[in-house]
Amino acid sequence: MSYIEQVLKELVRKNPGEKEFHQAAGMVLRSLAPVIERHPEYQKTGLLERLTEPERVIMFRVPWTDDSGAVHVNRGYRVQFNSAIGPYKGGLRFHPSVNLGIIKFLGFEQVFKNSLTTLPIGGAKGGSDFDPKGKSDHEVMVFCQSFMTELCKYIGANTDVPAGDIGVGGREIGYLYGQYKRIRRLNEGVLTGKGISYGGSLCRTEATGYGLLYFVEEMLHAAGKDIAGKTVVISGAGNVAIYAAQKAQQMGAKVVALSDSNGYIHDPDGIDLDAVKEIKEVRRGRIKEYLSFRSGAQYTEGHGIWSIPCDIALPCATQNELTKEDAEQLVANGCFAVAEGANMPTTPEATNVLQKAGLLFAPGKAANAGGVATSALEMVQNSMRLSWSFDEVDAKLKKIMAGIYHHISSAAQEYGLGNDFVAGANIAGFQKIADAMMAQGII
Repeated sequence: MSYIEQVLKELVRKNPGEKEFHQAAGMVLRSLAPVIERHPEYQKTGLLERLTEPERVIMFRVPWTDDSGAVHVNRGYRVQFNSAIGPYKGGLRFHPSVNLGIIKFLGFEQVFKNSLTTLPIGGAKGGSDFDPKGKSDHEVMVFCQSFMTELCKYIGANTDVPAGDIGVGGREIGYLYGQYKRIRRLNEGVLTGKGISYGGSLCRTEATGYGLLYFVEEMLHAAGKDIAGKTVVISGAGNVAIYAAQKAQQMGAKVVALSDSNGYIHDPDGIDLDAVKEIKEVRRGRIKEYLSFRSGAQYTEGHGIWSIPCDIALPCATQNELTKEDAEQLVANGCFAVAEGANMPTTPEATNVLQKAGLLFAPGKAANAGGVATSALEMVQNSMRLSWSFDEVDAKLKKIMAGIYHHISSAAQEYGLGNDFVAGANIAGFQKIADAMMAQGII
């Protein structure tokens, strides 16, 4: 049994039931085989064992009282995975699906994503099984204050800097930051995604979606293609999907579909983003309400968005949403590029179908790194007590995303992997972390 398979076997034994974590670790480690073969010193120092074991796992209860006076208890998490190249950095997710395995999977992926940005930030992730949907602002505030009362003991501007994720937007970040200041008596850049009036960065809201399109643009140009005039399908209707659609439209593409957890809309004339923003950002409603804005659109309940013919597919919703059957449908319909805007939204079987068919496939740890990159830029602004303009941040973001593409492409070429950007991203991200871990000794 190879070193990699030994590590994965032990990882599954020690972490039973954490299927998402097993999946992420397996996909990453197996792609590192040529690197491990070239560097036998990694096995001697137990590098992979240390890489796949979080430096710290924090799990705690979060009691809170709703507007009717009933007491609820949720579970909170913070997995500080790896700090070899800088302070922990990664989002907080509030969603009923959150459990330890999902947080570990996200934290593990974050380590490599953050490394790819070339910025000095380690990887972490956190969150709770609390569902902010249907809660009043007061209930969300009470929950966030209880959550931060415990979390504040383990984070700080030079230790661990959380951000938003699914279920954690500007409202939640504001409540969390207010409670942190109240308890710790520190006005510092401990959270990113803050409001502009209290230390946030311009372009942060747009960053993940914009960054995704900057990556796609660079990837297409390298392949001799142009995004202008192409048809794009995007899953999701949250922050990432909305601003990916906005940037795609600015680049001359036609976005014809978006979705949420209930179903998807198809508008052959092109999505009206003003309508989507009204529904999702103002009303916090469901995507089917789009039909009241555009009579020519269609709404379909359930899964199936990838059956819509397109040139470029951007899965921006959640993990494992794009299946093998979906991938086969995309290939049959002539799609030539898929880039992940969410974290691991494509199953391993689907990824295999897409790569075998010769599609350009960009993994999330590279393609959706724009959010964390801009969060790191917010950290820089906070440390310097400066505020850059939107255009300054956007220009830095575009440069970072273009750099990530060339970084992972070079890594794939170095190991004779052609356009396997999945392996290229894993190798490029791993090499920087491995160098730092080797230099710092067995810790």
